[in-house]
Amino acid sequence: MTSSASARPQEPGRRRRRGRRGEQLMVPRAEFESYYGRPVIKAPSWEPRDIAGYFFLGGLAGAGSVFAAGAQLTGRTATATALKVSSLAAVSLSGAALVHDLGRPDRFVNMLRVFKPTSPMSVGSWLLSAYGPAAGVAAACALTGRLPRAGAAATGAAALLGPAVAAYTAVLAADTAVPAWHGAHRELPYLFVASATAAAAGMALVVAPARETAPARRAAVLAALAETAATRAAEHRLGMVAETYREGRAGTLLRAARALTAGGALGGALLGGRSRAAAAVSGVALLAGSACTRFGVFAAGVASAQDPRYTVVPQRERAERGA
Repeated sequence: MTSSASARPQEPGRRRRRGRRGEQLMVPRAEFESYYGRPVIKAPSWEPRDIAGYFFLGGLAGAGSVFAAGAQLTGRTATATALKVSSLAAVSLSGAALVHDLGRPDRFVNMLRVFKPTSPMSVGSWLLSAYGPAAGVAAACALTGRLPRAGAAATGAAALLGPAVAAYTAVLAADTAVPAWHGAHRELPYLFVASATAAAAGMALVVAPARETAPARRAAVLAALAETAATRAAEHRLGMVAETYREGRAGTLLRAARALTAGGALGGALLGGRSRAAAAVSGVALLAGSACTRFGVFAAGVASAQDPRYTVVPQRERAERGA
């Protein structure tokens, strides 16, 4: 009697526990995106023409200085001089675009009051401040033929700083909360350096004698392949956020970039050594492709910040994987 009575109260408990294990939700799980569909983060307030142009011109200048140093070492003096001048012009326009977006020149000067290694903006400001004078001295000495030792030292300094100038803007963008940039923080520097290399190769094809363009033509092919690989790797890592790289204004620009870069690299490789006109056309295509890449990446970032899905859904997926 006692044993049966003590067993009865446990049966409903068992049934309740079994019921809780096997129970199913009567309503689907809520899929929160944002409050009334409003963006979760603030879209970049940078002016596209200024900052995307700053990205492109800085990359062209930095990679161009590397090409100029290589041309100087291999006896291609006409190519070296032309690229030194083009790098000086590019970094000058790049600085002007940055100052225009900042609004006042003294804001750039204020960024030099301290050096903060953890801030891409601080590091970039100091990089430009060191690279700009080096590029200027290198170009001036090459044009005038005076102070050859100073010119050689400045050429070497600009070449050493050039890769960092070409790549740091990618770190600057990826350091933000913008999903399309931050999510591709590993691939974006490689993409920017490959794009800068294509631009510098294109500039060499435009300004250099055809007989001196063999290294630039080979570099253009390698840059086109590297840019394609970096873009695909970034899109794979981004998951659903990669939609911003394929759709809308960004998608149009990046498709144009791929076509122009591939066409310029192929045209330069096949015809650039035999025809001055073909080399120039191929070089312009490479320059335009590089510009489209920078403007396309910028547009993808803005699109990803404006749509709350690209902020909320990836965060939820990461949280669920962690749980």
